Amino acid sequence: MATKEEAGKLEWRISVDNGTTERLVPKSGLSERIFLWLNGLVMKVIVERIAKFMKKTWRIGADDPAKVVHCLKVGLALSLVSIFYYMRPLYDGVGGNAMWAIMTVVVVFESNVGATFSKCVNRVVATILAGSLGIFVHWVAIQSGKAEIFVIGCSVFLFAFAATYSRFVPSFKARFDYGAIIFILTFSLVSVGGYRVDKLVDMAQQRISTIAIGTSICIIITVFFCPIWAGSQLHRLVQRNFSKLADSLDGCVEEYFKKKDVSENEDEETNMKLQGFKCVLNSKGTEESMANLARWEPAHGSFNFRHPWQQYVKIGAAMRRCAYCLENLSSCMNYETEVPDQVKKHFGEACVKLSSASSKILRELADMMNNTRISSKMDFLVFDMNSAVQELQETLKTVPVKTNKPEQEVPNNKEDRTMSMSLHEVLPVATLVSLLIENAARIQTTVDAVDELANLADFKQDSKKKMGDNNARQPPQSS
Repeated sequence: MATKEEAGKLEWRISVDNGTTERLVPKSGLSERIFLWLNGLVMKVIVERIAKFMKKTWRIGADDPAKVVHCLKVGLALSLVSIFYYMRPLYDGVGGNAMWAIMTVVVVFESNVGATFSKCVNRVVATILAGSLGIFVHWVAIQSGKAEIFVIGCSVFLFAFAATYSRFVPSFKARFDYGAIIFILTFSLVSVGGYRVDKLVDMAQQRISTIAIGTSICIIITVFFCPIWAGSQLHRLVQRNFSKLADSLDGCVEEYFKKKDVSENEDEETNMKLQGFKCVLNSKGTEESMANLARWEPAHGSFNFRHPWQQYVKIGAAMRRCAYCLENLSSCMNYETEVPDQVKKHFGEACVKLSSASSKILRELADMMNNTRISSKMDFLVFDMNSAVQELQETLKTVPVKTNKPEQEVPNNKEDRTMSMSLHEVLPVATLVSLLIENAARIQTTVDAVDELANLADFKQDSKKKMGDNNARQPPQSS
């Protein structure tokens, strides 16, 4: 039996041979319990966090293999340039400044060809220009005698001021910002360092040679080993944005005029389509950056050396104007005013027809960008869109609006009997209709921008012409 002190405590007992019971006492002591606690802490805190971190890193590489390729290329470039530091003949050839070649690779190497070319050219040109000016200023300072320090100080101030001010010019900053920084750094090192260094020309020559070695290795690896072209990325980005705009346009109109009995899967797909225009609105900075980098790249694939990359920026601006319309269209679905079913039924067919014709044009533009070919059916699609616009405008004009006249003053005829809609009911749908018409006009501007790109880039003619469509209908003849 348990004593009074042990009453109320939970304990385990076993029966023994002599008929008595013995209390079971845990064998683990304090040290073992501390060990178990530490073991659980390590497993939960350290091992689980390491496992989560490894999963995240694996997911990054699996989602975008180009990042893994870039890391491999950086490692290869550093391994090759390190040979100049390890091998004695090469080390003596660059005058012990081989470490500058390694620093050049680390600073210059970028993920795409355009960015690497831009930094390499900026670094080489700025180093040569600043080194030459630094040597010239050093010679002038020596000839000035006692005013040597004054000449060097004034030259550093003037050139640093001019180079820094040039970074505030938008057109210069977009292409030569990195070169301006290297110019300031190199000129300051050469002009100021020449005051204490005797063999200034040899030092400048060795510095230029190490930079040339580093930039050459970067260019060779980034071009010939799994190249990632900024121009191709920009081209695919514009193509995807056209498809996203088309999906968003169809999704907005379908969501507004949809029936109540819609499955959950279809509802989720529609919500995904509605978010596509946001990607277009947020792509301005990426398009401008890629267009500036693509101008540095050599000819590759179907893109010539002087490919009109700035035209992609104009196309992106035209697409964003369409995306603003879609943003307003999506807000129409959040109106607190309930639109009657008869009003939606009156406008539904014409609105869906116009959105379908507009989305077909956007998808055809995406196909043009994908195949770099001039579309043979774009004129027919634009004609269909304009016809749908006219039909929707006629539908808007023939809306039967309810009058405020007494019933006895309203003539008893068919037309007045159909006046069963109030302006309050029609106004939300009229806003949607006006946005669709405005979006069609902006799509026409986008088509003109893509046609200009096709002419400047010499897109090929589309050989897949549908004879049936040509015989069945003809686009309107422009006077």
